[in-house]
Amino acid sequence: MTDHKSWLSQDIEYLKGVGPARGQLLREELGIHKFVDLVEHYPFRYIDKSQIQKVVNLGQDGQKVQLKGKLIDLYEIKAKKKRLEGFLNDGTGTIKLVWFQKIKWIKNALEPGHEYLVYGRTNVFRDQVSIVHPEMEHAAKALKKERAALDPVYHTTEKLTSKGLDAKGLRKLIQNLFTKLSPAYVEETLPDYLVEKLKLPTRYQAMRWIHLPSDEKELARARLRLKFEELFFLQLKILFRRQNQRKVSEGYIFDTVGDHFLTFYKKHLPFELTGAQKKVLKEIRADLGSGHQMNRLLQGDVGSGKTVVSIMCMLLAMDNGFQSCLLAPTEVLAKQHYESVRSMLKEMDINIQFLSGSIKGKKRKEILEGLGAGGVDIIIGTHAILEPKVKFKNLGLAITDEQHRFGVKQRATLWKKGSPHPPHVLVMTATPIPRTLAMTLYGDLNVSVIDEMPPGRKNIVTLHRREKHRMQLIEFMRKQIAQGRQIFVVYPLIEESASLDLQNLMDGYEQLLNVFPPPKYKIAVVHGRMSSEDKDKEMNRFVNKVAHIMVATTVIEVGVDVPNASVMIIENAERFGLSQLHQLRGRVGRGANQSYCILMTGLKLTKEARKRMATMCETTDGFKIAEVDLELRGPGDIEGTQQSGIMDLKMANLALDGKIVETARNIVLKVLDTDPELTRKEHLPLYRFMARHNKDVEWGKIG
Repeated sequence: MTDHKSWLSQDIEYLKGVGPARGQLLREELGIHKFVDLVEHYPFRYIDKSQIQKVVNLGQDGQKVQLKGKLIDLYEIKAKKKRLEGFLNDGTGTIKLVWFQKIKWIKNALEPGHEYLVYGRTNVFRDQVSIVHPEMEHAAKALKKERAALDPVYHTTEKLTSKGLDAKGLRKLIQNLFTKLSPAYVEETLPDYLVEKLKLPTRYQAMRWIHLPSDEKELARARLRLKFEELFFLQLKILFRRQNQRKVSEGYIFDTVGDHFLTFYKKHLPFELTGAQKKVLKEIRADLGSGHQMNRLLQGDVGSGKTVVSIMCMLLAMDNGFQSCLLAPTEVLAKQHYESVRSMLKEMDINIQFLSGSIKGKKRKEILEGLGAGGVDIIIGTHAILEPKVKFKNLGLAITDEQHRFGVKQRATLWKKGSPHPPHVLVMTATPIPRTLAMTLYGDLNVSVIDEMPPGRKNIVTLHRREKHRMQLIEFMRKQIAQGRQIFVVYPLIEESASLDLQNLMDGYEQLLNVFPPPKYKIAVVHGRMSSEDKDKEMNRFVNKVAHIMVATTVIEVGVDVPNASVMIIENAERFGLSQLHQLRGRVGRGANQSYCILMTGLKLTKEARKRMATMCETTDGFKIAEVDLELRGPGDIEGTQQSGIMDLKMANLALDGKIVETARNIVLKVLDTDPELTRKEHLPLYRFMARHNKDVEWGKIG
């Protein structure tokens, strides 16, 4: 007999009903290699077989129903699109059944005159109700069997279906497996005291109930156990790694608050720091003086004052004899940072340089020599800083902006530019990350949040308008320009698309020229197909107040700071995601004047698009917007999360299971606080897990 510890490790072809051919297909199509992989191929929905509806009560389109009746007719229609049709009568009425695939097989399998249990989704056309591709089961056979009230439905593929492994075939395989699977074969992964304390089912019970629930209560308990387990071990990996990283990762000690920092703070700081900025600086200073390398994520909405915090950190590095670098993902954004930092430090004797791919020849050589000799104090730029020829004398602080736009290898290169210790790392993002996602995606970084805007800033008024309001919008634009303000108009496309009925950028530009004719009005145009020189030229016309209106694609999402621009008009706003809408809105509201964001959409909007427009009009809080975005799109679609490798969750959903994430994280913190090496007897399952998974990618760490 197979040892109970290795029973689930058997190759899948040895399961009754599989064999070599099906085994190969299961491996190729679903990644199911072993018995355990099949156990962990969880259902994505369930069919409630406890209720049988009557045909007379049907009439709603898209309704999932189960019927019991006699198959009274079955015939093949050899039209252009061949199909099989049948009719089922349950005594209250008749419903049509239709099949377009596997016609020959279904025709041989079904017997008119017999009673069947039929399950499927209703389709109503011209008052006739039908079910396409229903599940069919002989009523006599079905009712003889011991049946679960909830039938699991599994993801499958066309190739597997052709070999009899559709959802029903997979269900049969899993039932075969559970006839042999006993509690002794399923290793408990959580400590017993935790299972007891949280009143969770055992792992075996959870596995059984997720596949063969007898009622909703069992299913709910199984889901909770499996979700908690996934999120618990995800947090354990992250926090165990963070704990060990701190032990071995020595860092430079910045213990001096010197002339550079104090002079800037006392004489050149353009405004009073907010409470949130002071709190964040205190957290960063504690890291920099700890003797361990800093790994901190700084979250702050557009305009919250992250740049000032980063400048003060770079001045601390200078006071302690170190160089700093600031990386941005695009030349436009890097240049914006450079101009901003240089402007704030212009009264101080600091060598600040800009480096990008467009800096060549003598100038580039001078910058590289200055970095190597230590003459350059601060370098700001793009990926060009990561090139092998760029060497620092003593890099002590590396700041990356919008870190999710940098690849893992690129970040690792930056990590290695410090010697003998890696530089302290500050990761900045203006893309607010929901708390549950931040705890996971950046779980091994310490997180600081600037959750307070500078005083005197007026909230941006956001309005949703449709095409019928166009004339009022134009009149509003004229008034704003008359008051000396400037306007952004953003379009999602720059070329006509046959599939998307969108007003493209060039059409929009032509229409604006008609209502805002030169020479009285001047319009700048910026889009992704333009050369860097042309883009800069047009942007400068707008920045220098030569142009009244800038017509652009989302190339201006980041990197353009025009305090005089008070209106952001987003055309076809339904085509943009929430975070992108929020970033675009952040281009205005940077001056003292009241600013506006106007979302122009078509008449027909999906439910999701309506929710996005409503959210934008209701709040300017980036974190609230990020929560809704996570809820609507799911974590895998949020920028940056796919490359992190954290979205391979089979049961849990970070958008919906925030409370479970927090509970799991808090419990892991307590476990590691009392038993940091997981050596206690009760933590043996956790130790085993970590021993198997200690080579995972370090998501938050740059490198």
